[in-house]
Amino acid sequence: MKNKLLFLLCFIGFVSFAQQPATSATVVKNGLLKKETLTQNSVVKNLPFKNIGPTIMSGRVVGLSVNPNNPVEFYVGYASGGVWHTKNNGTTFTPVLDSSPTQNVGCVTMDWKTNTLWVGTGEVNASRSSYAGIGILQSNDNGKTWKNMGLEDSHHISSILINPNNSDELVVGAVGHLYSNNEERGVFKTTDGGKTWKKTLFVNDRSGVIELEVAPSNFNIMFASSWEKDRKAWNFKGDGAGSAIYKSTDAGTTWTKVSTESSGFPTGEGVGRIGIAIFDENTVYAVLDNQTRRKSNRSTPAKDGLAKDDFKAMTTAQFLALENKKLDQYLRNNGFQEKYKAENVKQMVRVGSVKPIDLAKYLEDANSMLFDTPVVGAEVYKSNDGGVTWNKTHEGYLDDIYYSYGYYFGKIHVAPQDKNSIYIYGVPIVKSKDGGKTFTSISAHNVHADHHALWINPNLPGHLIDGNDGGVNITYDDGESWIKNNAPSVGQFYAVNVDNETPYNVYGGLQDNGVWVGPHTAEEDKRWHQTGDYPYESIMGGDGMQIEIDNRNSALVYTGFQFGNYYRINRDTHKNKYIQPKHELGESPYRFNWQTPILLSPHNQDILYLGGNKLMRSMNQGDDWVAISEDLTGGGRAGNVAYGTLTTISESPFQFGLIYTGSDDGLVSVTKNSGGSWSRLSDSFPKELWVSRVIASSHKKERVYVTLNGYRWDDFTPHIYMSENYGVTWKNIGASLPVGAVNVIKEDPENESLLYVGTDNGMYVSFDRGESWEAFSEGLPNVAIHDVVVQPAAKDLVVGTHGRSIYIADISLLQQINPATKNELLVAPIESIEHSRRWGDGYSQWSTVYEPSIPIQFYTPQNGTASISIETKDGKELQQYTMEVSKGISNFEYNVSLSEKGIKLLKKDGVKLRESGNGLTYLPVGEYVILVKFNSKITRNVFTIK
Repeated sequence: MKNKLLFLLCFIGFVSFAQQPATSATVVKNGLLKKETLTQNSVVKNLPFKNIGPTIMSGRVVGLSVNPNNPVEFYVGYASGGVWHTKNNGTTFTPVLDSSPTQNVGCVTMDWKTNTLWVGTGEVNASRSSYAGIGILQSNDNGKTWKNMGLEDSHHISSILINPNNSDELVVGAVGHLYSNNEERGVFKTTDGGKTWKKTLFVNDRSGVIELEVAPSNFNIMFASSWEKDRKAWNFKGDGAGSAIYKSTDAGTTWTKVSTESSGFPTGEGVGRIGIAIFDENTVYAVLDNQTRRKSNRSTPAKDGLAKDDFKAMTTAQFLALENKKLDQYLRNNGFQEKYKAENVKQMVRVGSVKPIDLAKYLEDANSMLFDTPVVGAEVYKSNDGGVTWNKTHEGYLDDIYYSYGYYFGKIHVAPQDKNSIYIYGVPIVKSKDGGKTFTSISAHNVHADHHALWINPNLPGHLIDGNDGGVNITYDDGESWIKNNAPSVGQFYAVNVDNETPYNVYGGLQDNGVWVGPHTAEEDKRWHQTGDYPYESIMGGDGMQIEIDNRNSALVYTGFQFGNYYRINRDTHKNKYIQPKHELGESPYRFNWQTPILLSPHNQDILYLGGNKLMRSMNQGDDWVAISEDLTGGGRAGNVAYGTLTTISESPFQFGLIYTGSDDGLVSVTKNSGGSWSRLSDSFPKELWVSRVIASSHKKERVYVTLNGYRWDDFTPHIYMSENYGVTWKNIGASLPVGAVNVIKEDPENESLLYVGTDNGMYVSFDRGESWEAFSEGLPNVAIHDVVVQPAAKDLVVGTHGRSIYIADISLLQQINPATKNELLVAPIESIEHSRRWGDGYSQWSTVYEPSIPIQFYTPQNGTASISIETKDGKELQQYTMEVSKGISNFEYNVSLSEKGIKLLKKDGVKLRESGNGLTYLPVGEYVILVKFNSKITRNVFTIK
């Protein structure tokens, strides 16, 4: 999500660092081919993953392409959730990008004349999780197959324009790399359908084209906006002289800069992201994220109160003369710890342990310094002469549109029927009917904040389709009322966890959609529209973060939102307590990562750990905190993004106080005595990479795993390390994986050889502790995997994706596979089922026939023919099947029916049987044996029909 609480940090730690090289397009391309081969040959390619939603909160929309002749048909591009197609006005959607190597979308354009779908991959919003793409993809069969049409190193593609009179002529806007400089950015043009491309506009290696628009009735007239930006893990600069507006009069072949110093449009430093809307060849609008600072507007104290800035120039004598009542009011109103009362703070000032200015600095741990001098923000400009001159349309500031994070927004639209009807959006969506002089909000309770895409029906005024961080909304009355269309399962999860209830519940924190919990058995259907009871429940707002559940009482949940704002929640009493640790008065404020790590101790569920730049520990469920370390990071770095923070914590289940931490600046540390002393373990690792996980083994006390993530350098190399001696020495176990930055590693709780890894474009498993890897694929698209957890009793792998919500897979069979059993025939446990008189029948001739099924999952060491037999306990064969299998896991769904031979055998034994309405006869209640045979190997599994 965008930096809603953008830090302005002034912690200057080490400043010498080596720029990590970005992964080249060739390496990425070869990595995708490697992954495809690995998937084809994978022994787990047939292990099914089931999506369990949730869908109701949806995910970030970045693009729309609507059929102009039939607007109930349209395509939606989700930032990291692929492209979805609807033919019924958003009632249902079908994913059409799943067969491609990526789900990361920047724009989507359908050539409705030729039914050719074009997708520019890589989200263009410069967010924390705006994943890079792999170029331009084309499909001629509505997504069954995809062809890469080039521009692979552009990473983020903003626009695709197609000549309505010549489908082979396309003009494309490319933003370029997010975290590094590169040359493949600007405007590109093809006249041969994408076989070859020519770069027609290039500003510099930091400035790409964020917006590309064409005049409605003249393909020759185009406007493009370039955007200069420089994003690092610790800082984001989203403005500069490279941001400008360009115009083409020859369909994008040549360009002229029109936002000159004499044009009236702002130029130079401070010019941020620019959006463009064209009504006709003369009337053009632009919305600007103006990053120029406003004049300082220091807060003024209340008539009888104190303000933060009062303390910045206050002398000791003036401070000591303050009325205790006023000082206490200031301390309480600004969230100082309870122990800080007026009199004892005055005593601290008297003895010199703190200074008056510290009462101001105490509060400057988030965005206060930034918002003391806010940026100008969103501005709308209009040209009536085709871009030659520009004038601001409004007086004053458009407050509360962009706030300080205009980089996350930047679109403007003009209604095709009315040149004075325009729409802009950021956090809210607003409209103007007077050419931008005044604006009114058209946000609504069922419309999520943070808007990124809008389509206006050229034939029906007031008909809008809006895309935002919470999915798709449709209005037919110009925003007076909205329909919500959140059928796709496209949630962007940061973290997931599970409890030990039966059935167990799944918890997850999402980008800009809070924290949700629901039973893992939840079915995603529309039944809740009748009952009013959606199976998932929201328990926290903001950007949902990590979740810890007390294993003694699952009603006690620890979770929160960005930058360490955590709470202890009692779901039974519905009481929340804010538990973020606070620094001491006079100390530097703690630094908290966007995704602040928390951990309940496996040894005592009253003990909670939380990572700032130091490791905090509470012995009483978060009521009180103490730092048990010094700064475990590199010390921070000057910038406007929280940096120099802990990102991961793990405590060994074998020993209380054996704790590992990892930081965003590449440091891994360990304590063996509950923080009494610490050692650094990361000296041999690649430098400056984000430590995405450190995991203390649950199988061997000395074993520990670490994953590093280079996403914030545009470095997509997989980094996974294992140590057998508490991190003294390390073994690289990730080198054989395909390209993809690693987000998570998880040990299987039963099989110590079994490891699960999630990367920015897929999910892998190793049966030999990292010596080799297999790729999952069945039911699981190539999407970013952010978190993984195993529910031990259910033997389920729960996968939190950043773009396709949550998946689960039965891993009971995987847990049997290890180097000693890899040449055996293995069968997963077969669960009993309950008999029903409805088997094979419906409630009526109009209802769906209820058909039972028993999943039979087995592993074979080679390709070949397997047979599956169902027998009575005394060996009478009741049903038999054969199937061709590939090496690895195979699945067979047994429909619980009897063969003709089986029917005769049971009737001969006097068993009463009934033919169902669908013509099948089913097994009666009893115990049976399932035999799986492969070559000379046979397995026997007893199952019961209750």
